[in-house]
Amino acid sequence: MADTTGNTRDVGVPGGTDSAPRKSSWRYIGPGIVVAATGVGAGDLVATLIAGSNFGYTLLWAAILGCLVKISLAEACGRWHLSTGRTLFDGWASLGRWTTWFFAVYAVIWGFVYGAAAMSSSALPLQALFPDVMDLEWWGIACGLVGLVFVWFNKYDVFEKVMTVLVGVMFVVTVYLAVRVTPNLGDAFAGLLPVLPDEKDSVLNTLGLIGGVGGTITLAAYGYWVNAKGWTNTGWMKVMRLDNRVAYATTGVFVIAMLLVGAELLHSANIAIASGDKGLMQLGDILEEEYGTATGKLFLIGFFATSFTSLIGVWHGVSLMFADFLARQRGEREARGDELASGRRERSWAFRAYLLWLTFPPMILLFQDEPFRLIIVYGVLGAAFMPFLALTLMWLLNSSRTPREWRNGPLSNTMLAVAGLLFLVLCVKQVWDQPWSEFF
Repeated sequence: MADTTGNTRDVGVPGGTDSAPRKSSWRYIGPGIVVAATGVGAGDLVATLIAGSNFGYTLLWAAILGCLVKISLAEACGRWHLSTGRTLFDGWASLGRWTTWFFAVYAVIWGFVYGAAAMSSSALPLQALFPDVMDLEWWGIACGLVGLVFVWFNKYDVFEKVMTVLVGVMFVVTVYLAVRVTPNLGDAFAGLLPVLPDEKDSVLNTLGLIGGVGGTITLAAYGYWVNAKGWTNTGWMKVMRLDNRVAYATTGVFVIAMLLVGAELLHSANIAIASGDKGLMQLGDILEEEYGTATGKLFLIGFFATSFTSLIGVWHGVSLMFADFLARQRGEREARGDELASGRRERSWAFRAYLLWLTFPPMILLFQDEPFRLIIVYGVLGAAFMPFLALTLMWLLNSSRTPREWRNGPLSNTMLAVAGLLFLVLCVKQVWDQPWSEFF
């Protein structure tokens, strides 16, 4: 299928009858549900709520545009894995050793801080649901240990099924809340027009909403989940594209639903909530006051599903990436897609070592203030990852590393360029906003 003219010595496209095109079908859907659930965490929902609270429906178009940007990024990751038979990290490594150093530092620092954040976020709704059982820190430890045990002993197929159930819970809760607040459909449709709010820093706030929701390292993990599903060649390309669209349609439902809640429940009553997980706890109290205890409890269940899917998604997906990173460092050259499909990566010592790193060292942060300098470095690395992903994907998918048939077309290049520019602006802003004078 692929055009193998030119310099394609690095291209490991799986061949044979197994690469015959599969008809895209809903029965194959899976990795997209996983990436949607993992990418949308509690912080993303709060960011959308605050946008609705501050600007009403004005930025609805920006939230939808953000989903389209993520579709292009995830599609590019999946296309690289399927068209070359190589993993994304293998592609990065071909660009130079600087990518190796960036990923190594990022994986260590990001994993340490994120582990604590994910455990704390999952613990908050559990403590609110069961206030007299144990303290927040111990709920966080319990969530981390459950995630560790679950990912350690289960392969991708079981992991996907559990994620699908939790996504169902998230979907029911968010859609119920959106209907419950009785949105003004006329104003909502007006929010589809690309208009900026008449506020200070409105451009940066808008860019932040476009780039923020569902935009994490889990976008890069999508290709790994595609391979783990058993999709390892170009015959699965149509299926992957359908799966990816379902992923970000699902993300779009979550985002739109929470923006409606913010616009109707908070903006109309001029209620402000805090950023981060505390904002969701405040929303739970407001919902309970407005609509009763049952609605408040249902929201907490959805809050837990949102946080815990992000936790186990990162525990699985980023551990797969780390295992691939170490395999590449040891000089392994076999087809990475086939290796992931076999499930051997999930049983490797590197996969499990990173699982342990995500779980146990971050527990220290649950019992003390977060180390100030580490949080600044974490914020900078996190901001830098998305432009790194967008721009390296453009590089890889326009070069001879990718078979000619599957290289970027004008639309893909435009979307990746827009994504790269967007995330670069947000990265510069994030770095600029850090309190560097207190760092030294």
